[in-house]
Amino acid sequence: MFSRPLAVHATAIPGLLLLDLPVHGDTRGWFKENWQRQKMTALGLPDFAPVQNNVSFNAAAGTTRGIHAEPWDKYVSVATGRIFGAWVDLRPGPTFGAVATAELDPSRAVFVPRGVGNAFQTLQDGTAYTYLVNDHWSAEAQGEYTFLNLADETVAIPWPIPLEHAELSEKDRAHPRLADVEPMRPRTVLVLGAGGQLGRALREAYDGAPPGAVEFATRADFDLAAPASFASRDWSQYSTIINAAAYTAVDAAEAPEGRRAAWAVNAGAVARLARVAAEHRITLVNVSSDYVFDGTVRVHQEDEPFSPLGVYGQSKAAGDAAVAAVPRHYTVRTSWVIGDGNNFVRTMARLASEGVSPAVVDDQMGRPTFTADLAAGIRHLLETGAPYGTYNLSSSGEVASWADVAAEVFAVAGRHPGDIQRTTTAAYFADRPHTAPRPLNSTLDLHRIESTGFTPHRWEDRLRTYPIGP
Repeated sequence: MFSRPLAVHATAIPGLLLLDLPVHGDTRGWFKENWQRQKMTALGLPDFAPVQNNVSFNAAAGTTRGIHAEPWDKYVSVATGRIFGAWVDLRPGPTFGAVATAELDPSRAVFVPRGVGNAFQTLQDGTAYTYLVNDHWSAEAQGEYTFLNLADETVAIPWPIPLEHAELSEKDRAHPRLADVEPMRPRTVLVLGAGGQLGRALREAYDGAPPGAVEFATRADFDLAAPASFASRDWSQYSTIINAAAYTAVDAAEAPEGRRAAWAVNAGAVARLARVAAEHRITLVNVSSDYVFDGTVRVHQEDEPFSPLGVYGQSKAAGDAAVAAVPRHYTVRTSWVIGDGNNFVRTMARLASEGVSPAVVDDQMGRPTFTADLAAGIRHLLETGAPYGTYNLSSSGEVASWADVAAEVFAVAGRHPGDIQRTTTAAYFADRPHTAPRPLNSTLDLHRIESTGFTPHRWEDRLRTYPIGP
């Protein structure tokens, strides 16, 4: 018991990890580091942020407790004595019903993820069983437990002391068999801004997800600018927040009222989301913009320093900075968004149908981002467990100007591309004094997102299948 080096071992249940703990003893007794965050996370244990420590003292050998799956992670160890531990995966999926067993003494511990049923049987009198959890116990939380009968014939746990000779409660004797157990529901993905262009694309991307797996909130359901929206929600229910909401009125943001609104939504509210995510171990996905750059660099990489030109870009950069402090975060930086709603492509299609030959700037360069690519890329990052951080994400294809995109729209609409009148940004905005400055280069480098196995569609191909009608 006293010679094991610190080590972490996988088991037959995904996420259930056994730990060997060094125990240092002499004639006086022994000492161990029961929980050592830095060393254990370096070996692969999740940084699960415990908030409560519980101790179960068991007077007699044969005391048997469980099988309980709880809505939080737990780190189990033994202070004195010895136990036979048994764990059953009660989460939905292909490993539902999988079993792992092991003996624990002061030199061994186990990390039990949310939704995995936990049980133990004491093998010595006077066994003290301890566990750290990363959420506070409450009567409401206990209502989310999932229970399995200790004697279930399907999982067939090989108890060292037969249950008929063991000490267990009547409640534990009465738990249902595996065939009657409803798997513990995973924590929910919350999509904010579900009524916008990206929000609607995320609805399509998550079409077919299990009931309760994804919650879509429009502004009527959750107002980012209202602190009461944050206070009234039970954040322990969520694994992920995808923030698809933003103040995007670039020109209006230059006026006093718009400036306040932009900062309230894009910076202040995002900072509150960041705090919630950090406190509740939630993964935060926040959508950023090419406007956090001044456009003097031809192709923008993820680590380029902020240099926003206008209020909108400044407020988005402030939000990005807040999100960067969240341990589990994805900042998804995009440009020239085209989805289901009013946007540049729909405007050009309408003008084409009306016989108008609009003037369009030809010196702002970038790539459009169709929301189908943006939504699919976000889901890809989450489901593949890509490294946290910032990812550029636009549609792929040739770098183009707004005039090039307009010409492609005219061609798809049956108008001659040459009907687009090309102009410069300076000339276009010369008689529009109350407009925001625009970056001239908005092209995003896509190598990092592509390295995760996701390749966005070419914007030219997306445009040809995009419904350009009203």
